[in-house]
Amino acid sequence: MTTRAAQTLSRPFTLGGLTVPNRIAMAPMTRQFSPGGVPGEDVAAYYARRAAGGVGLIITEGTYVGHPSAGQSDRVPHFHGEDALTGWARVAEAVHQAGGTIVPQLWHVGMTRTADATSFPEASAVGPSGLALDGTAPTSGRAMTQADLDDVIRAFAAAAADAERLGFDGVELHGAHGYLIDQFLWSGTNRRTDAYGGSLASRARFAAEIVAAVREAVSPEFPVIFRLSQWKTNNYDARIAETPEELEALLAQLSDAGADAFHASTRRYWLPEFDGSDLNLAGWAKKLSGKPAITVGSVGLDNEFISSFQGQSAAVSGIDDLLDRLERDEFDLVAVGRALLADPSWAAKVVNGRTTELTPFSPQALRTLH
Repeated sequence: MTTRAAQTLSRPFTLGGLTVPNRIAMAPMTRQFSPGGVPGEDVAAYYARRAAGGVGLIITEGTYVGHPSAGQSDRVPHFHGEDALTGWARVAEAVHQAGGTIVPQLWHVGMTRTADATSFPEASAVGPSGLALDGTAPTSGRAMTQADLDDVIRAFAAAAADAERLGFDGVELHGAHGYLIDQFLWSGTNRRTDAYGGSLASRARFAAEIVAAVREAVSPEFPVIFRLSQWKTNNYDARIAETPEELEALLAQLSDAGADAFHASTRRYWLPEFDGSDLNLAGWAKKLSGKPAITVGSVGLDNEFISSFQGQSAAVSGIDDLLDRLERDEFDLVAVGRALLADPSWAAKVVNGRTTELTPFSPQALRTLH
């Protein structure tokens, strides 16, 4: 008997020149298992297990673009340099052999980089105004010059071109959670008085220029996904857009620049984003932009991810509300995070009605690459 989950989640989805075999994506989750920034065979096997376990689209952990200030840890993978790119080519091949599709998430941490960084330790943290997420100005950071902006834009474009050359199926740009691109979008960290600061349209200029440069660096059918969030890593009440109208203006700017889809990061997918509607952030992104949207946030588990970093486990929970939303096309794809760390076969088990076999999440899953 075909399950409701199978009917809803097993539908293919086309994004540009990419057809994802089902509606389940793996959410990007930082895994510090790439010494020297180079993903090895264990990383390839880790992602391939999820593809073999029924995930249609793998969105990799955040990978540092080729800019000295892009990263924090030398155990987080790079997306530049011959050794790292060779490793990533093997990852893409392994996922494809397992029946999945894969996009790398391209990342620059901006002012969240701290003085004890082990990735290019001599580099300074950079951001729109040299401000950390708490509004302070650390001595280890500085505001970006126009030359800095141009260098970072080129780094994102180069990484995207490399992704297509290596056989990836698209790219995701990390514009969420208070990292560099998001630091420009958020008024709390962007105090610039030039063309990149002030109004929301001006604060979105840097993001739009990155999207446009990436779009130009890859073929027209190569999907460019933009990840956004309201919340920041130290401020879960932060908001870029206070109203649907503000969100619509931001999304339009990014869409015009060439974004093909929006990955809307929330901590709990079932919470409404604005008063007067049940739509979550992904639902609003799709409604306002007319572009496909990916939802995420505590899918399949009974608590949100911050609890996991505090050492708490999470029990398996049902996804009936998620299926309701997918059936009415509130969004198009569902990204699953911690549930896939705990159980590489989560997707196949859910689709086939084997939910009693699902593995609950334990914090131990954060420390292993299985």
